[in-house]
Amino acid sequence: MYDREALIALVRVKALKFGRFTLTSGKKASYYLDGKQITLDPFGAKHVAEGILDVLAGDEMPQAVGGMSIGADPIIASVVVMSAIRGTPLVGFLVRREPKKHGTNQCIEGPVKPGDAVVIVEDVVTTGGSSLAAIERAEAFGLKVQRIIAVIDRKEGGAEEFARRGYRFDSLLTIGDFGIEPPEDCED
Repeated sequence: MYDREALIALVRVKALKFGRFTLTSGKKASYYLDGKQITLDPFGAKHVAEGILDVLAGDEMPQAVGGMSIGADPIIASVVVMSAIRGTPLVGFLVRREPKKHGTNQCIEGPVKPGDAVVIVEDVVTTGGSSLAAIERAEAFGLKVQRIIAVIDRKEGGAEEFARRGYRFDSLLTIGDFGIEPPEDCED
């Protein structure tokens, strides 16, 4: 089972940094969540995978989990392994930012096929741009995106953008779990 408090403690110690940062979205921030410090940590990877599988439990299980490479890669790998351990095996797929220049010339890599129901995973969601780009490529390939699951929601508009576009969104944690308030123009 997912240990939420252990994940919070791990993020606080290993991934939450304060200073002046420019995020992938282009936004400026006074804190940074370095998701790879959690998703590439053995205990962090276990907590994240268990949390995502717990979120999926009880719902119609997808055939696969995937997301934008390279940020989602360790999440995908840990969820795939933990799903097999739990007896509810899922396959993984990677979404490339650009099509491969040789071989298949595809943006989607992995044992998925058009029509498969999938979940997009992400380490940190701010505006949702990376997940939306992954969704666009996945749907162009023919995958059916059921929802998005993030490790941490910065509460800066991503959830609202997913909802506006008709996608279900869940996160294991939010920035509020660390006592940080989102900017006023982005609050729920």
